[in-house]
Amino acid sequence: MTPFVQIVTTTPTRELAERIARDLVEQRLAGCVQIDGPIHSIYRWQGAIESATEWRCSIKSPADAFAAVQRAIQSLHPYDTPEILALPILAGHPGYLDWLSQSTSDSI
Repeated sequence: MTPFVQIVTTTPTRELAERIARDLVEQRLAGCVQIDGPIHSIYRWQGAIESATEWRCSIKSPADAFAAVQRAIQSLHPYDTPEILALPILAGHPGYLDWLSQSTSDSI
């Protein structure tokens, strides 16, 4: 297993997804954030079935930065309970993992 995770969150607008992505990369909390969308989500919220158009961010980050990434997302996010999930990166191309390590390091 690598020391990295892919963190997933969704946002109500592309602009917010881009703001979160830029903020995380500028702070070196993420090496890369990919934005997909629009996507259509159907979910239960406060006892009702809801649906929404959203944008999904896939954030590549060091596992030990998860708490900081979560705080950064929550500080910008309008949802009461935003999706913030960390998925382990079990393996990866060595060159990509090297790049990810360097892009999230303060020593650059």
